[in-house]
Amino acid sequence: MTNKLLLILIALAAAAPAFAGQAAEPVIVVQGNADIRVAPDEATVRLGIVRQADNARVTQEQANAAAQQILTAITRLGVPQQQIQTSRLTLSPVFAPRSPESRDAPRIVAYQATNIISIRLDDLSKIGAVVDAGLGAGANQLQGVQFGLRNDQAARRQALTDAVNEARRKAEAIADALGVRLGGVLEVSESGVSVVPRMDSEVMMVRALQADTPTPVSPGEVQVNAGVSIRFRIGAASR
Repeated sequence: MTNKLLLILIALAAAAPAFAGQAAEPVIVVQGNADIRVAPDEATVRLGIVRQADNARVTQEQANAAAQQILTAITRLGVPQQQIQTSRLTLSPVFAPRSPESRDAPRIVAYQATNIISIRLDDLSKIGAVVDAGLGAGANQLQGVQFGLRNDQAARRQALTDAVNEARRKAEAIADALGVRLGGVLEVSESGVSVVPRMDSEVMMVRALQADTPTPVSPGEVQVNAGVSIRFRIGAASR
C-alpha cells in the first residue's frame, strides 16, 4: 500500500510542471454570436374542425366527413396526400352548467369532436389557396401558419461563419486594448445552431374568417442563430 502511494505521489510531482505551465499560459476567451435571417422554403398550415352533437358517434362522424371534404379540396390544389396529416384528434363530453354550490352529478349534454389537420407546403404561393379551400370545405378553425427551413444547411454554415468572425473581432479588440498580440487558436466549441420558425396566425385568421377575398400571406424571414466559444493564445506585447 505504501509503495502504491509513493508511486502516485511521484507521478503527480512529475506532472505538476506540465499543469503549472498550462495554467500559466495567457489566453483570451471570447464568445461569438450570430443572428441571420433568410427566406423560408416551407410552411405548415393548421386547420381545425370542431363539431358538436348530442351523440358521440354522430359527432365523430360529422368531424370525419368534414375532414374528408377538406382533404379532397386540398389535394385538388396539387398538394400530395403524404404532406397532409391529422395532428390531433379528440372527442370529449360537454357538461351542463352547474352552480358552485350544486351537489348534483355532472350531466353530459353533448359531445364535441376536434380534428386538427396539418398541411406541409413546399410551394409557399399555395398557402392562401389552401387556407381558403380548407375553410370552404368545412374547417372552422385556423390555428395559423408556421414558416420554416427544410434545406437549412447553407444558413447554418453562414450563421456559424458569422459567429466565428464576430468572436475573432472581439479577441482582436481585446488584444489591441491590452497592447498584446493575438496568437493562434487553442480551442473552439460550438454552443449551438438553431432555426427559429416564424408563426403567422392572428391577422390571417381574422381576414380569412371575415372576408370572401383570397387570404393574403407574407412569408417574411426565418431566424437562424449560432454561437461559438474560442480560446486564443496571447503573444508578446505589440508595443
